Amino acid sequence: MKKLYRSYTVCLSLLLVASALTLPAYAVDDLWTVAQTIIVDVYNGIAGVSTVLAGCMSAVAVIGAKMSNTQQKSDQAWDWLKRIWIAWAIINGIGAFIAYITPLFSGLATLTP
Repeated sequence: MKKLYRSYTVCLSLLLVASALTLPAYAVDDLWTVAQTIIVDVYNGIAGVSTVLAGCMSAVAVIGAKMSNTQQKSDQAWDWLKRIWIAWAIINGIGAFIAYITPLFSGLATLTP
């Protein structure tokens, strides 16, 4: 019985010390503001990476078009260049829409009685 009492006292003491040392955490912003910040940061990262990759791949496609010895290979390289530009525009367009245009419609989906 004495061992049970001692373990009970130790557990309560640890709980009291833990509650005394715990600092309250106050959120600076609400969930939607933080989510919006994260979306914009991720979009900026994706836009930067996609821009660098599109630039590198465009250079490879142009070099391939200029160095090719047949018209068919040259046409294929120009087709790849068009696909790279279209993919870059789509990636950045979707990201820009999610990051910057969607918040403009945030208050329109509410019903007021």
